[in-house]
Amino acid sequence: MIKKIIIGAVIAIVAVAGGSYYYAFVYMKNKKFDMVNAEATSITSVELVKAFQTDEAGSNAAYLDKVLQITGTVSATGTTQTGEKTITLGSEDPFSGVMATIDSTAAVNVAEGETITIKGFCKGFLSDVVITNAIPVK
Repeated sequence: MIKKIIIGAVIAIVAVAGGSYYYAFVYMKNKKFDMVNAEATSITSVELVKAFQTDEAGSNAAYLDKVLQITGTVSATGTTQTGEKTITLGSEDPFSGVMATIDSTAAVNVAEGETITIKGFCKGFLSDVVITNAIPVK
C-alpha cells in the first residue's frame, strides 16, 4: 500500500515538473508579445529622462517593466555586441537619453536628427533610460 502511494506521488511530481518545463521553455518561448496592440503610456524622451533624473524610485514605480510609447529626436544609432540595432533618443542632458534596442522583426531606418516614436519595455535607468523590444510607431 505504501509502495503504491510513493509511486503515485513520484508520478505526480514528474507530471508537474514536466508541465512546468513545457510551459516555461516551450510554450512561452513561442508566444510573442503583441507590442503593436499593447496599451502604452505616452511620453517624450525629454520628459522620461528628466523624470528618472529627479526621482528614480518614483519613476521605477511608474515606468519599470511597462510598455511606453516614446517620442523623441534620434541622437545616435548603432548596434549592440550581439548585433541588435539600437536608437538613442536625445534629452536636454547631453550625457543621458533613451537607448532603445529595436526588436529583431522591426524594420527601422532613421537618421540622426529625425523625430521618431517608438514603443517598448522600460527596463530602468543607468546613464540612459533603457528600452527593450522597441518597435516604431507609425
